[in-house]
Amino acid sequence: MKVTRPIGRYRLGVASRTLAAMAGGYALAAGFSAAVSLGLVQWMPRVEAVLTATMLAWWVYAIAIGWAFYARTAWGAWGGTLLPALVLGACAMMPRWIQAAP
Repeated sequence: MKVTRPIGRYRLGVASRTLAAMAGGYALAAGFSAAVSLGLVQWMPRVEAVLTATMLAWWVYAIAIGWAFYARTAWGAWGGTLLPALVLGACAMMPRWIQAAP
């Protein structure tokens, strides 16, 4: 019987992926919802834009959960959820930053 790595390290990796799926997926869905609602508000009323973006964010959250367990490493799971979340969050904050610039 060949043991490739300790069971504790494996469990820590699974726990890290689970946390990346929950927290990183939530951050990605929130950033997606904010960015898409700001984009949709140009073509539809504000309430409908927010509701549409929120409903689409559920798909993004499900895809992020799948990605967290599909990634080759736990670091890849974190990077695959948090980096796009940061980009989408920056896109959502861009109008406020432009408005506040002197």
